[in-house]
Amino acid sequence: MILTQYQNVYMESSPLLGLINHIGLIFMPIRVRVRNAETGSTVDMEMENENTMEEIVRGAAGFWHKDPGAYVLRRGKKLLRGTQTVLEVGLKDDDELELIPDPEGGYRAPPQ
Repeated sequence: MILTQYQNVYMESSPLLGLINHIGLIFMPIRVRVRNAETGSTVDMEMENENTMEEIVRGAAGFWHKDPGAYVLRRGKKLLRGTQTVLEVGLKDDDELELIPDPEGGYRAPPQ
């Protein structure tokens, strides 16, 4: 077993703990890297299972002073919908996402 520190509490890592975390029963932050496809620069972000892809786009776009309505996230070859959550997408620690210009173009106004 490997001991991991979470908020100054040591827990044993195990396949069961990973499964419990994956289904959202333990709320540990997930750390991912977002790469700006235009410049190649990256930003590391921490998120919770209930965060949406739209929230990640807003955070990363804000970091690079970009218009969030003009960008989407891609994981590998798959585009991620803004309404999908971290849990639904199945993001894990150390995953890498790309912030790319929206291939459909246009500006999507934020929901009112």
